Amino acid sequence: MQSQNSPSSLTPATQAELDTPLGRRRICRIGQASALGDIDALPYSIKVLLEACLRNCDGRVVTEEHVRRLAGYDATHVGDEEIAFMPGRVVLQDFTGVPCVVDLAAMRDAMVQLGGDPGKVNPLVPCDLVIDHSVQVDAFNSGVALTINSRLEFDRNRERYEFLKWGQAALTNFSVVPPATGIVHQVNIEHLAKVVWERDGMLFPDSLVGTDSHTTMVNGLGVVGWGVGGIEAEAVMLGQPIYMRVPEVVGFRLHGRLREGVTATDLVLRVTEMLRRFGVVDKFVEFHGSGLDDMPVANRATISNMAPEYGATIGFFPVDARTLDYLRLTGRDEALVRTVEQYSKAQGLWRDDQRTISYSAELELDLASVEPALAGPRRPQDRVDLSQMKGAWRRELAGFYRKQGALPAAGGSAMATLERGAPVLLDDEEFQLDHGHVVIAAITSCTNTSNPSVMVGAGLLARNAAARGLTRKPWVKTSLAPGSKVVTDYLQRAQLLAPLEKLGFYLVGYGCTTCIGNSGPLPEAISRAINEHDLVVTSVLSGNRNFEGRIHADVKANFLASPPLVVAYAIAGTIDIDLATEPIGVDAQGRPVMLKEIWPSEREIAETVARSLGSEQFRREYADVFKGSDEWQAIRTASGQRYAWDEKSTYIQNPPYFTQMPRTPGSIAPIRGARVLAKLGDSVTTDHISPAGEIRKDSPAGAWLMERGVSPADFNSYGSRRGNDRVMTRGTFANIRIRNQIAPGTEGGVTTDFHDGAVKPIFDAAMSAKERGTPLVVLAGKDYGMGSSRDWAAKGTFLLGVRAVIAESFERIHRSNLVGMGVLPLTYQPGEGAASLGLDGRESFDLDVPSDLRPRQEIRVTARREDGSSRSFMAIARVDTPVEVEYYRNGGILHTVLRRMAGAS
Repeated sequence: MQSQNSPSSLTPATQAELDTPLGRRRICRIGQASALGDIDALPYSIKVLLEACLRNCDGRVVTEEHVRRLAGYDATHVGDEEIAFMPGRVVLQDFTGVPCVVDLAAMRDAMVQLGGDPGKVNPLVPCDLVIDHSVQVDAFNSGVALTINSRLEFDRNRERYEFLKWGQAALTNFSVVPPATGIVHQVNIEHLAKVVWERDGMLFPDSLVGTDSHTTMVNGLGVVGWGVGGIEAEAVMLGQPIYMRVPEVVGFRLHGRLREGVTATDLVLRVTEMLRRFGVVDKFVEFHGSGLDDMPVANRATISNMAPEYGATIGFFPVDARTLDYLRLTGRDEALVRTVEQYSKAQGLWRDDQRTISYSAELELDLASVEPALAGPRRPQDRVDLSQMKGAWRRELAGFYRKQGALPAAGGSAMATLERGAPVLLDDEEFQLDHGHVVIAAITSCTNTSNPSVMVGAGLLARNAAARGLTRKPWVKTSLAPGSKVVTDYLQRAQLLAPLEKLGFYLVGYGCTTCIGNSGPLPEAISRAINEHDLVVTSVLSGNRNFEGRIHADVKANFLASPPLVVAYAIAGTIDIDLATEPIGVDAQGRPVMLKEIWPSEREIAETVARSLGSEQFRREYADVFKGSDEWQAIRTASGQRYAWDEKSTYIQNPPYFTQMPRTPGSIAPIRGARVLAKLGDSVTTDHISPAGEIRKDSPAGAWLMERGVSPADFNSYGSRRGNDRVMTRGTFANIRIRNQIAPGTEGGVTTDFHDGAVKPIFDAAMSAKERGTPLVVLAGKDYGMGSSRDWAAKGTFLLGVRAVIAESFERIHRSNLVGMGVLPLTYQPGEGAASLGLDGRESFDLDVPSDLRPRQEIRVTARREDGSSRSFMAIARVDTPVEVEYYRNGGILHTVLRRMAGAS
């Protein structure tokens, strides 16, 4: 295990002292590497990586060659060279954080079995866990919704919270931000991040990894950080570097100003569309240009937040005067703020658009060209101008959703089916529910609730709408889930919380709710009508993800939008409307109301933000950020170095990763006679693979819980049970929208068991193969594993017995996580795939994996058909670095680290 500040031959030459407002401090001078390359031309984000390599260079983990690769960075020819990057800290959210702590607890037990000291299993860098994913929108449209949802959150998650309190007491360098504080990424930029960090008298750029893909939000503050799987995060927590290929950096020049009525959300949807189309997977994106001069950090953070949606590793904004403005606004100490400026300028990290930076490619956007828009109904990059929404929706309904009878009525604006929609009686009110009706309208998610301009804009729109007598349609489930308590503070101060409540947007909780599937149940009458009449209803949310099956099981079409547009669609009640030309509703006098009549001006929004938001609010709300509510403080838990596992627990279990693990690894070996567990198409997300959302009682996980006396009302969500491998393995590949091609004509988590020919739940088929010692493989198309950084997408795959995944391409995080669990990712040769190779998924597969496997080595795969014929092809083993080969040889990252730690005991 290496110290963060190990000496090297480079260290004396690069260290210097600096008199700062914090006192005399040491720095690692980036400019002293100028003999190795043109440092001044380096992208800012590459400079941050370079500083980390210089500071941590010890000749073994971080080598001088890593330093040379970064100092001599050639943006036009990056190549496949790797570096070892040691982030300064780790952030976790509770869905992904609980299994991280579970793994650490399991590693302590395994360390004892290997004859080592369990106390060595400890975070070696600062680690903050923010509990933000556990609150669910059960109650809504009520002044007591927050109270009810908070009580249910504690009732459902008490076991998890007791476990996290054990971790906080037993582990060093580990802090927990309690429930009802805010969303992890908003808490990160508002409080945890420092831009310039200090350790042992050394100043260095703040950098981190997080167990949520939207960790990139902090890039808007000038901090390098990105999302990784929980597996990688645990390795960093245990002192291991992130081994990564030196990234290409795409420059993105912004100029001009947004037009009246265009929001930061509209901007990020345009940026997402552009970058997805260009292709930036595995790349850094760095924003620059005159458009940043007046762009606040809140808008930058909105763009950075959605880096996973446009596919980049980070979306970085360099430090400048706007960064300092934000640090002061959020109540950071003035000495730190001035040190950030001094350090950034001294290190060449301060934004200077006069400097010529070498980028691998450049894009450009005139902010004045951005239009109001939404994105959907299935992917965040599928942007639709607001003026085109009605036509786009009708094409989707008739095309993808195959509702041919729902085409426009002749000469009318309503759907042909509208008059015969499903009748619903709800709360003594009768109405017709039909295709396109908005049944969920949620102001939620870190992407937008961190941005005062769009939140105040939503409040002002609600105020103007309420003044005209408008309200939500009765079938719309409305919710307001801010990213921090500061949001409700400034909405109250601006007298905008009451108007939002008039339209049904009552506070339901502080956390990541609808955007991750914690939207809670729809009213029974609504759900029944949807399912009995096969209605394609919609949601509109101010989130960042809208993949199939993510938001709610009953809602097939989901659209991302700014908070003001969420309010607007709650009033309209349907997507089947042109808000530019058709009235959003009728006022108390029976007059039609157009959206433009009630949309607030940019001037009013800015003036309202200025008078209602100040640094004292941030100081007050974050003064006791780790203290928590009375309910949190009342939680009691056991202490001790090792966790006392409870076999009866349905939330926390000791995972079987380290069972009978030998002290030394075996050899890499071929995979013989593997059968296909699932054959999948393009754009399969981690939401499809990993257990997420509600647990259905007719699922293997639901059956397991009921066998143990848990009633369906107490199932909670898959996310809340990530600390229990028994539940999570049964929920892997169980998404209701997944389409497995070896179970044709089906939808959901089923497959064909080739032993008996029966179509059954994937878990049952996997256990059947396990009983017979049959290894499993998954076949997939392009962009396999896109979406959230869900470690259980890899853990569940491994525990089902899948030994390899063969895909046309992988999303970055999921590929890395598969290697981290000892599952071999392979890609077909360019231009090839299952279809071109004639693979139908019924074959058995031999994979000639050599014992001396090399990074990205081509290996022969032989597919043997049921008629005795066979087809061989070459696939690329996507273990991309020598270190990943070592991880694969050991059976995963944690096995590698554990063996090293035991050897050093």
